[in-house]
Amino acid sequence: MGGYDPRDPEPIARQITFQLRERWQAQPPTKPVMLLTQGDPIEERGISAITRHLADELGVPRAMVFLDPDIADYHKPNADHQGVILEISYSALVSLLEGEHAGVISTLEQAIDTALAEKDQQRETEGKAPLQSYYRDFAMLQEVTKAACNVICGDLTVAHTSAEISPFSVTSFYELGLALGLIDAAQIVPFEG
Repeated sequence: MGGYDPRDPEPIARQITFQLRERWQAQPPTKPVMLLTQGDPIEERGISAITRHLADELGVPRAMVFLDPDIADYHKPNADHQGVILEISYSALVSLLEGEHAGVISTLEQAIDTALAEKDQQRETEGKAPLQSYYRDFAMLQEVTKAACNVICGDLTVAHTSAEISPFSVTSFYELGLALGLIDAAQIVPFEG
């Protein structure tokens, strides 16, 4: 929901913290935990506000993946850098992922393009405008980030911030990462509350 999320971020972060601690008590992480975000801009509400509170609640450092300037020159400068100890470019993760699994980037791009066309067709039947062109870049950022971190770390935990995920949100593209085997459903902590 990004900055469009009207909810108070503190109780959302507390709920996610509770769920993550439950998960990690049952399945302890094998490596130190770091909260990784994808360059969301500073907002009073939404994902950047939630992740600030979440990092504080968990007492973990933050890392950030950002789109390269040739894709979105505003992305890194406008991102929330509070508590971030590591910044990684999207292109670095693309290179790493492609090096580990040749052809995976083009497969993911094709899947995202197909999903975008389907979503736009659905929106047209609902009398809505097509999704903005930036959806492709941010869907790629999201799925490449998760897949690359899964390769680098050998595991990851994806925590959703909402129980209901709009089919027209960037978040909804997580289904492609699952379908392509880039992440596993067991790695996702769905939001409850």
